[in-house]
Amino acid sequence: MKIDLFVDIVCPWCRIGKQHLFQAMEQWSGEAVEVNIHAYQLDPNMPAEGVKLAKYFEKFGNPGMVKQMTDRVCEAGAQCGLHFDFNHVDHMPNTLRSHQLIKLAPAEQKLTVLDGLYEAYFTKALDVYDMDVILDVAEQAGMERADTRARLEAGEGTEAVKEDLEFARRVGIQGVPFFIINDKYALSGAQPVEAFLNAFEKVGSQTS
Repeated sequence: MKIDLFVDIVCPWCRIGKQHLFQAMEQWSGEAVEVNIHAYQLDPNMPAEGVKLAKYFEKFGNPGMVKQMTDRVCEAGAQCGLHFDFNHVDHMPNTLRSHQLIKLAPAEQKLTVLDGLYEAYFTKALDVYDMDVILDVAEQAGMERADTRARLEAGEGTEAVKEDLEFARRVGIQGVPFFIINDKYALSGAQPVEAFLNAFEKVGSQTS
């Protein structure tokens, strides 16, 4: 079974949805599940230097509403074993370079890189566009630092990121996380573990 997972690095519900997916996979006893990570940008027009998080959140209403949103994320994260620290996250970065790094990572390291980027942003409040931050994540995932820097600076992976963004636009994906199972079935949002298990059962029964 193949799952194409569209995420953005600064999307907390993407992190939670991915966690739920893998918790479901641990419980699933059917056919093996292959997960492919694809790029999506909540704000494709974000400047390279990013913006202050408070300014970005202005579009969502008053500060009290923002606090309700982040509290809900923290609660949902805690329920599935994830920590979010919005007391220190004060920057909304451009995520292009993060997605580029995931494209450059070997297949067996992509998920480790994704988790490292989430950790860097949501728990360490680091700028995941900053080259040194990106390279730290790459190195911790087992990638060679100097080679990764050279490839990033040469623009490798950028075209693959653009292809993901164009595909998402073409098929009408308007929010993430977004899951496509076997090129046929779709789930949107940070679905609970049970929703994934039900989807696995449905897909499995139709392919057996």
